[in-house]
Amino acid sequence: MVTGTVKRVAMGTGTWAIEADNGTTYEIYRGAPPELLEDGLKVEVNGSVRDDVMTLAAIGPVLEVQSFEKR
Repeated sequence: MVTGTVKRVAMGTGTWAIEADNGTTYEIYRGAPPELLEDGLKVEVNGSVRDDVMTLAAIGPVLEVQSFEKR
């Protein structure tokens, strides 16, 4: 579970990330629910880190979202 704030990152064509409360930045994996992709949204996310995925942004671990709740 990851708790933090959703951010739009202007890297290349842009990507979405979660700045976790523990200081880690997770890149949100494609296919996340559109309701999650809101800059500044405070969330609690259930998902898994994808070690088998690389991205152009390379801003942190890639998080595949299974579910989330607004906080």
